[in-house]
Amino acid sequence: MVPTKKGQLPEEPPTDWQLVRAWLIRTWGRHRTLILFGTNILSIVVGILVYHALQPAPQRLTQRDIDAAVARTLEKTPPPPSHASLAYAAVQESVVTVQAQTKRGGATTATLGAGVVITETGMILTCLHVVGDAPQVSVTFADGTQSDALVTVRLPEKDLAVLSALKPPDELKPATLAPSSTLRVGDEVIAVGNPFGVIDSVSDGVVSGLGRQYVSHQTGAELRNLIQFDAAVNPGNSGGPLLNRDGEVVGIVASLLNPTREDVFIGIGFAIPIDDTGGAIGLPPV
Repeated sequence: MVPTKKGQLPEEPPTDWQLVRAWLIRTWGRHRTLILFGTNILSIVVGILVYHALQPAPQRLTQRDIDAAVARTLEKTPPPPSHASLAYAAVQESVVTVQAQTKRGGATTATLGAGVVITETGMILTCLHVVGDAPQVSVTFADGTQSDALVTVRLPEKDLAVLSALKPPDELKPATLAPSSTLRVGDEVIAVGNPFGVIDSVSDGVVSGLGRQYVSHQTGAELRNLIQFDAAVNPGNSGGPLLNRDGEVVGIVASLLNPTREDVFIGIGFAIPIDDTGGAIGLPPV
C-alpha cells in the first residue's frame, strides 16, 4: 500500500497486465528496428515452410520409369553409321563398272565386272578375266560418266589388268591403298562390285585366311598368296575393291570357290593382295 496524504484514498498497485503493457511499450521504443527486422525474417521462414508443405510429395522413380526415359532418349538419337557404311563412303567415288566383249571358245561373250581408280590420270585396276582379250573396254564412273578405256597392262599370272580411260571425269578421286600385309585373320573386310549386274553393291565379312592358293576357273592360272574372305561375292564382283574398315583398298576381288558347277557364292571368296599389284603394274609398293 502506497502511503497517502491525509484525506486521500490510497493508490491501487498496477495490475499484471498494466506491468506487461508498460514493459512492451518500453521494449518497442528501445528495440523497434530490431523487432521489425526479426518479424520480417520470421514471416519469410514461415512462408517458405508453408510453401513446401503445400507442394505434392515427389514421386518415387520405378524401373519402368527409368526404362521409358532411356527408350525415349534412344528414339531421338540416331545410331552411329556402321564400319561398312563408312568404308563404302570413302571409296564410292573411286569404283567403276567395267564392260567388255570377250572371246571364249570361239564365241563372243559380254562380261561385266568392276574396277577401282588408282591414279588421278584415270588408271584403273581390275581383273584380267573381266576384260579377257578385248583391246578396248567400256567403263562407267561413279558420277555416271562413260568412257572407252584401253587395256594397257595384262598380268595373266596374277589375273590382273590395268585400264586407261580415254575420257575420264574432270574431277577423279583415286582410292586410298593400304598394305594387305597388315591384315589378320578375323579382320573386317568389305567387298564392292556389281554382282549379277546389280551395280554398286556392298557386302561385309571377315578375313577367313591368308596366303591361299587357288586355280582360277576363268583363266586356269594358279593364283598365290590370296586373301580368303567370307563377304558375299558373285559374278560381277570380279575386279572390284576389297576394303578394310577404314575404306582403304587392301585387295582386288578375283574369284569365288564353289565345289559345284554353279558360279555362285557359298561362303569363300578370294582377293589378290594389293601388295602384289604395285610393282607388277609399274607403281611403287604400297
